[in-house]
Amino acid sequence: MTAALRADKSSNPDQLDKVSFAMIPLRLDSFDVFVAIVRCGGFRAAALERGVSSSALSQTINALEEALGIRLLNRTTRSVSPTEAGQRLLDRLTPALMDIKLAIAEVDELRDSPSGTLRINAPAPAVDHLLCPLAFDFMEKHPQVKIEIISDAAVIDIVDQGFDAGVRFGKQLAHDMIAVPLGPSLRYSIVASPAYLQQQGMPRAPHDLVGHDCIRRKFPGGTLVTWRFAREGEELDITPTGRLTLSSAHNELQAALASRGIAHILSDYARPHIESGALVELLLDWSPVLPSWFLYYPNRHLPSAAMRAFLNHLRSYKWNANR
Repeated sequence: MTAALRADKSSNPDQLDKVSFAMIPLRLDSFDVFVAIVRCGGFRAAALERGVSSSALSQTINALEEALGIRLLNRTTRSVSPTEAGQRLLDRLTPALMDIKLAIAEVDELRDSPSGTLRINAPAPAVDHLLCPLAFDFMEKHPQVKIEIISDAAVIDIVDQGFDAGVRFGKQLAHDMIAVPLGPSLRYSIVASPAYLQQQGMPRAPHDLVGHDCIRRKFPGGTLVTWRFAREGEELDITPTGRLTLSSAHNELQAALASRGIAHILSDYARPHIESGALVELLLDWSPVLPSWFLYYPNRHLPSAAMRAFLNHLRSYKWNANR
């Protein structure tokens, strides 16, 4: 890079077009760090994702901006966002880095066994009862593959957030995704403790829930979960009422066990406590069978060798018949 260009610290995005990158003594991972910081929305989140300190990432970005002679990020105490030049660089880098990762994955196919890191985003219930047992078994057979599972119920763009795959309920996915069933079909259980039922009475039909203290759940976006019932072709949706609202199946189960009300939770969570007598299942004849979870991944590129091995493992995995 010439001295004149290095001295020019303007934020003119056209400056990037004049830079000869062959003359810049930079590591490829400097650009990867830049993309990660923008994707994560800040230095701290990117540092946590990469397992390094925020100061280390800050030094990398400072060196990158110094070498390019232009500011790439707008920094405030609360947020980080790309400048116009940074956005232009980001638009070029994102597909380029993806192609590089694909090339590495193709080379990885020549290894004796898959390697690398798989990042999967999934709601906590799917992580608890499906992904963790599946991943533990997979890692036993593929010791060179690392797996990072992030529990998150929010709807996100897995490609934009750097995930190899995601898990969601049913097939309500973007058209450019491939979906694979993850485990058997699901069922929700309506449960309460014997002590609560002794005090408040036993509901015999869904309409009897009106007036009961139901434990409500709220999605990350703020929407309350609707309780769905079905029997002999009749379908019914009820928005529960109650004093307690939570956002976690674990907390709902905890509240039901503490006699705080009637809970609507996946049967996987409730089953051991129903079998022990700590909870009583209600309205069993109104409980519909629901679609399974689905693991989904983008179809724009061939998956990595590690991802393909994971998909093959998923297809052959024997789920616990007692789920």
